[in-house]
Amino acid sequence: MNSTENALATALRERLRIIADRAWYTRDSEGHLQALQAVSENILALASELPPPVDPQLAHFLQRCSYDKALAFLESGQSAH
Repeated sequence: MNSTENALATALRERLRIIADRAWYTRDSEGHLQALQAVSENILALASELPPPVDPQLAHFLQRCSYDKALAFLESGQSAH
């Protein structure tokens, strides 16, 4: 993985961690939502910074917001970079 792909994978993992933190959601739903929005914006920014050529399958997952599939793709090492 190149550095942008690595940062993207880290952000995708962070998104999953935030979603899974039900205690945070119960305790502070507004803060939870803000964190989810921030990491989602980071994912979009990192996706736009991927150096070409972006693998068509990864691009498809990111465009469709299939973030679990995008993370699995990156972790599988299928990326061309």
